[in-house]
Amino acid sequence: MFILSVCFVVLMIPLLPWRLVRIKCCNVYGSIAGALMIWPTGAEVIFHDRDKVNVQGPSILVSNHCSTIDMWLGMWVCPMGGCGLAKKEIRYVPGVGQLYLLSGHPMIDRSNRERAISTMNEMANFVRNNGLSLWIWPEGTRSKDGSLQEFKKGFVHAALATKLPIIPVVVHNAAKIFPRGPLKFEPGPLDVEVLDAVPTTDWAVESLEDHVQQIRDIFVKKLEAGPPVGTN
Repeated sequence: MFILSVCFVVLMIPLLPWRLVRIKCCNVYGSIAGALMIWPTGAEVIFHDRDKVNVQGPSILVSNHCSTIDMWLGMWVCPMGGCGLAKKEIRYVPGVGQLYLLSGHPMIDRSNRERAISTMNEMANFVRNNGLSLWIWPEGTRSKDGSLQEFKKGFVHAALATKLPIIPVVVHNAAKIFPRGPLKFEPGPLDVEVLDAVPTTDWAVESLEDHVQQIRDIFVKKLEAGPPVGTN
């Protein structure tokens, strides 16, 4: 992955004037590197309705976050023309961090609320004007025990600004396969369930908390039910 990252860093340099091209090039990188990094964990990735990521058009994809695997899975599943939203700390990861800095994908400073809001507003304008998608982990950071945490409001602000639909991407068993803490893997099935898009055109800032809870409730229900039967 490090070698692949360095190759793409070199590729990014002549593409610096064209942010959209850099983003799409890094989508190609993500589809390769994400699958590559999941393979050593022994996870058996089972997709359920993965095609919905592409056929439902530009959207805000939100996913639960309880394992490092989630980052690699997001890179793999994110559609062509999809932007990730990462913590600024990613820039310190050798190879991957430098590539992310050059990629055109946004970084968010969670320690500075005003700067975080500014980043979200800028990104909302960019994805709307260029017909892109946005991938967000609304919990903000990995769960310590694998359970679903409270959702932060950023993804709703993005939806209000772009009017893009929200596609929930529910990941089952990631914390079991690669729990937070010492490096250890427990190979097994990793189910990725892509749900129908939730329209946001009638959402309003006055009911922001309700929208946050509406999407979180979808995850609660699906995680409690467990992964569906069958693959796609």
